[in-house]
Amino acid sequence: MDTVNVLAFWAPNGAELIVVLVIGLLLFGKRLPEVARSLGKGVVEFKRGVKGIEDDVNYAEEQRPEAPNAGEHPSPYSRDRPR
Repeated sequence: MDTVNVLAFWAPNGAELIVVLVIGLLLFGKRLPEVARSLGKGVVEFKRGVKGIEDDVNYAEEQRPEAPNAGEHPSPYSRDRPR
């Protein structure tokens, strides 16, 4: 079996995940609450930015003027089209 294929499908099991969490706790022990707080603030700011963009798009759609025949598209071959 090729080692590249074996490594591509590797996923941590329970014990490996616990080891990674312990190492992370040792590295970020005192700063962990600060890291979590700043991560939370970042997520809130991201959601607020996405909501602002959605509001802008919705407002622009509401302000767009309706075409006189909104459901009908003129055929390029019709006789009454502008020339």
